[in-house]
Amino acid sequence: MREFGYERPTQPTDALAILGRTSGARYLGGGTNLVDLMKLGVETPSVLVDVTALPYDVIEEAPGGGLRVGSCVRNSDLAANLAVRRRYPVLAHAVLAGASGQLRNMATVGGNLLQRTRCSYFQDVTKPCNKRVPGSGCPAREGEHHNLAMFGASQHCIATHPSDMAVALAALDAVVHVSEPAGPREVPLADFYRLPGDEPQRETTLDPGALITAVELPALPLAANSRYRKARERASYAFAIGSVAAALDVADGVVRDVRLALGAVAPVPWRAHLAEQALRGGPATEHAFREAADAELAGAQPLRDNRYKVPLVRNLIVRTLSDLVDAS
Repeated sequence: MREFGYERPTQPTDALAILGRTSGARYLGGGTNLVDLMKLGVETPSVLVDVTALPYDVIEEAPGGGLRVGSCVRNSDLAANLAVRRRYPVLAHAVLAGASGQLRNMATVGGNLLQRTRCSYFQDVTKPCNKRVPGSGCPAREGEHHNLAMFGASQHCIATHPSDMAVALAALDAVVHVSEPAGPREVPLADFYRLPGDEPQRETTLDPGALITAVELPALPLAANSRYRKARERASYAFAIGSVAAALDVADGVVRDVRLALGAVAPVPWRAHLAEQALRGGPATEHAFREAADAELAGAQPLRDNRYKVPLVRNLIVRTLSDLVDAS
């Protein structure tokens, strides 16, 4: 690991100032992803700016009836929070499905949103990777891609976003609060991440040096009936090969409202808008759930070795929605 500086500001303005004047500086939360990438040589920051002393470590009521989750809240505290478990169980499920207990005790909400892909070519500095070295190529397209994207990819990158938490937040229409040199702003999670296009090195819409301060969960009554289901290659700690975050409102056998987001299928948490549209106002039956899943999956573009994700995700959607009907 290369030498680097370390700063631990206690005021947000100081953190922004350090990033603004220091080339190669990076924010550090729990470090569960960034430090690993530093060990691999993928990330080589000149200075780590530890943000865990900033006043962003609380979960509180937000105006309008939602919840505001500070960016420095540890994942374990988020999953254990009673208001989250009661009003947004899909989020608690997603956090508990990610990583191990030890990692959740370290990892922060802001860091979770910014974690980078686990594509093996990205993590291996001896291999080409357009995300790591723009213009060097994407060997994953013809190489090892069994767990890479079938939605939203490009010729330049087929990596998937690894976060479980972000999939749940996508289904909940969460809003990310950020502080930038020009002032604070709010970014809907739907606009937070970028598809790779021809610039896969740009993963979010944040300006350089932007600091995530909080994630706001809007008041969403149907979120009380929600669930996260994750498929992985082993039962213990592992990244998803497919996942679904779902919230469902059913009355008299009819779907009044629904939210669906998919994980491990795209470079971003994938909101299943076509499936939602197919479901609203229709019967809450397994047949309808399967047709809605097929409407979404019709746009998938799997590669040679990840075609299995199509039936896998279809079954995840149908099973999860069926369970939510039973729980209604």
